[in-house]
Amino acid sequence: AHYPVASYGFSQEFGDYLRNLPLEPGRGTIVGRTLLEVGPVQVADVLGDPEYTMSEGQRLGGFRTVLGVPLLREGSPIGVLALTRSTVRPFTEKQVELASTFADQAVIAIENVRLFQEVQARTEELSRSLKDLRTAQDRLIQTEKLASLGQLTAGIAHEIKNPLNFVNNFSALSVELIDELQQTLDSTIPQGAARAEVDEIAAVLRGNLEKIVQHGKRADSIIKNMLLHSRQGAGERRPTDINAIVEESLALAYHGARAEKQGFNITLEKSFDRTVGEVALYPQEITRVLLNLISNGFYATSKRAASQPLNSYEPTLAAMTRNLGERVEIIIRDNGPGISPDVKEKMFNPFFTTKPAGEGTGLGLSLSYDIIVKQHAGSIEVDTEVGHYTEFRIQLPRTATATENPERRS
Repeated sequence: AHYPVASYGFSQEFGDYLRNLPLEPGRGTIVGRTLLEVGPVQVADVLGDPEYTMSEGQRLGGFRTVLGVPLLREGSPIGVLALTRSTVRPFTEKQVELASTFADQAVIAIENVRLFQEVQARTEELSRSLKDLRTAQDRLIQTEKLASLGQLTAGIAHEIKNPLNFVNNFSALSVELIDELQQTLDSTIPQGAARAEVDEIAAVLRGNLEKIVQHGKRADSIIKNMLLHSRQGAGERRPTDINAIVEESLALAYHGARAEKQGFNITLEKSFDRTVGEVALYPQEITRVLLNLISNGFYATSKRAASQPLNSYEPTLAAMTRNLGERVEIIIRDNGPGISPDVKEKMFNPFFTTKPAGEGTGLGLSLSYDIIVKQHAGSIEVDTEVGHYTEFRIQLPRTATATENPERRS
């Protein structure tokens, strides 16, 4: 069926009538007759034509002479151009020819618009495909880089683990040998000044060895966690409890910092949204990001504490999660010295660091950005005030189907 799409010179009532009138090929209307004959059709006076049946339309439109010219594409009608006169005055042959030429030009214009829309739609489709391909390529490259980094971490951890095992085992064995030595001395050296000196030296040795055993076990725990995170779910994206992974990263970073720096202390604040649930992600990579951000927070608070009068500053780090519906948010905030605008502008650039030589590689935040944005199609933002705080806000899509690739924001 064909429906009128435009009219000119008729009343609103006639326009409403036309819009609800499907027209089929047939003899009863001028449009139907033009579609049927696939050529120009003229009725000199519709009131005198026994085949014309659209009497209500004629009454509302008030026309008498009607001309129909088909709009042909490849010989098939795609529409009809209808001209009317309110008096009985047939169109001349030249006028019919002019209307036919206009109809032909209209078909060309319509076809050009259709082709343009098809090209535009195809271009948009190709643009989306290219964007998706680039996003997938970025994620693949990033996954390979992180997999290589995980293998390197695992290799280093394995190399450290072997000598560490020797240290732990021989330390424990040496404590037992000191006990045996004391038992032997009990039967050979009587109590006196010499014996007291021997007992004191043995006690110091035992204490030293016990500290070696204690710190060796802590180092062994760190190595095990490194191996666990380098192996766990490698290359596998799976639903993961966000609150659990943030809590685990917080504990791991805290114990690592205390093992690394004697006397390290900080107040940890947790505010976890119970409704945040699970998110499809690469757990070991998100853990790597969180460990980096938390460790940076520890470093920043330690730096500020060193510049403050004793007991005038309480280092604090807060970890928060929020359920945003289709996305979840993780916030890591410290009350360190903050970040200056020029550093904030460069902080995600590879190899940029403000730490002294040997303390930073400048890759932590760059890798974190790639993991969050390129690998997980999320976003990472930084809010800071010099002398007061730094806050990292991470947002992750809840499902793995997201293809967006937001720009870096700070």
